[in-house]
Amino acid sequence: MRYDIISDTHGFLEPDLLDQLQGADVIVHAGDICSGADYRTLQKIAPVQMCLGNNDWAYEYGPEVKTRKVFFSSGLRWQVVHYRQHLNLLKCDVAICGHTHRPFVERDEWTGTLVMNPGSPTYPRGSKPSMGRILCEDGRVVDARIIEL
Repeated sequence: MRYDIISDTHGFLEPDLLDQLQGADVIVHAGDICSGADYRTLQKIAPVQMCLGNNDWAYEYGPEVKTRKVFFSSGLRWQVVHYRQHLNLLKCDVAICGHTHRPFVERDEWTGTLVMNPGSPTYPRGSKPSMGRILCEDGRVVDARIIEL
């Protein structure tokens, strides 16, 4: 399964981003989408697992979108929050955050949890526009990377 990870799109879905998202099995958005229309656009590409960011309002996305998104997929426990400090790495295998607009992917040394911030495709800070991609197979992550756009 291919999970495309994005965050901090702030009301603008770049054409390069939309091209990269084609073929995703699931799109994970770590908040600050800032557009109900963009949420619906992403849902036409693949199912979306999303949390609210500090610039999002719940009424635009429906009751299933909250400040923390927890789901089970590909045999793994996923957690998505906007702020990294709100992640509980003891309760997930894959942890996604956003907010800083700075991409990284790492394994937590204590829990072994994969932690990713995909950066921002719209307003990057200290890097190029980016997104993340995680490939899962047989209940494990086989690849996790940042993709520059």
